[in-house]
Amino acid sequence: MALPLGNASLEEAISPRLALVEERLRNAVAQSDRLADATSRHLVDAGGKRLRPALVLLAAQLGEGTRPEVVDAAVVVELTHLATLYHDDVMDDAPTRRGAPSAHEVWGNSVAILTGDLLFARASRVVAGLGPEAVRIQAETFERLCIGQLHETVGPDAGEDAVEHYLTVLADKTGSLVATSARFGAMFSGCDRTTVAAVTQFGELAGVAFQLADDVLDIRSDSDVSGKTPGTDLREGVSTMPILLLRKRVAGAAASDADIALLGLIDGDLSSDDALAAVLAGLRTHAVVDETAALAHEWAARAKDSISGLPESDVKDALVGFADALVARAT
Repeated sequence: MALPLGNASLEEAISPRLALVEERLRNAVAQSDRLADATSRHLVDAGGKRLRPALVLLAAQLGEGTRPEVVDAAVVVELTHLATLYHDDVMDDAPTRRGAPSAHEVWGNSVAILTGDLLFARASRVVAGLGPEAVRIQAETFERLCIGQLHETVGPDAGEDAVEHYLTVLADKTGSLVATSARFGAMFSGCDRTTVAAVTQFGELAGVAFQLADDVLDIRSDSDVSGKTPGTDLREGVSTMPILLLRKRVAGAAASDADIALLGLIDGDLSSDDALAAVLAGLRTHAVVDETAALAHEWAARAKDSISGLPESDVKDALVGFADALVARAT
């Protein structure tokens, strides 16, 4: 399992289905063209947590379990996620992903972008078999993914609160697909509308919590743990939550000389490894990272509250555990 569920019978029910999703995923990315096959398999072969398909399968246990449509839906959300990673790594100029060289480092930016497009096309092919409602949901999710990336790239408008802007970006870029994962699982297992709505909200909130935890990991963990190169966002000038909180602190009256100096380093030239290492060292013990971790736990708590109205069950308990596990890394 991507995450321990704390329930042996649930894990026994879901683990074989997750293995089937993995098999189907590899079949879905296979291409008759040699180059396209190699580039499409690159990130699948690198592994990953498979959080989104695991959530599809878990949410399905609230209904009639893992129908064939549920497996297809799990493949769709992971294909979509993989496609976004190809694009994100180009935009962030990230050298590694999941411990392997990023696709653009191996084949160049154009090939990486086209491979991401190809995986979106494969996701569309699979979702077409799930009916018009699934196609509409997938299209809306894809739109939110693009809008989130657009808003992250452009930044907040003049006078707009940067922290609130960033949370909206996270909801679009990460929360939307996690929400769709939970929604598909409940929907295609025959759950009623109230349950589908509750788990959709759960997914959105849990997705934001997950990304906030990732912001902490990007600063405090090494690449062997996170699968990413620490400080990539810093080097590319992308302000994650800890940086936004530091900027807010410096703009206020409570900033220390050390805060001001650290922000000066962040806004300086981070092209050298030594400069980046100095900033990371300053941030790792800074209160703004602890504040980001606290925010991650707050959003996870909101996710758990969103399903409080569901009947008590092992599946509900497992969803609560799922939300907790997403932010347990943020310490």
